[in-house]
Amino acid sequence: MCADTFGVGIHLTEEEFQFVVGVPSEVDSGWTDPEEFQSLVAETVWEQLDRQSVFESVADRFRTGETATLGTVTLEPDGTVVSHNLETPVPAEEATGTGADE
Repeated sequence: MCADTFGVGIHLTEEEFQFVVGVPSEVDSGWTDPEEFQSLVAETVWEQLDRQSVFESVADRFRTGETATLGTVTLEPDGTVVSHNLETPVPAEEATGTGADE
């Protein structure tokens, strides 16, 4: 079995926060149900990050139409979490220190 790495983020619309999962173009054939791996990815993210803090950060720092990157989750098709690299999002200009306020 081979593990796959999924990118995750929160897309901000006028009405809601949309949890988005980026799927690798060559995803393992063991993933037969897209809803299953999306649920596993979401479960892993919310085990690692505080949902309320993430939503507050997205609402405060991102505009409608933007997607806040949370990081990556690496899973095997049996649901085993191999690794994750997740953090509460900050806009690119804040993360790099090149914002207009400096």
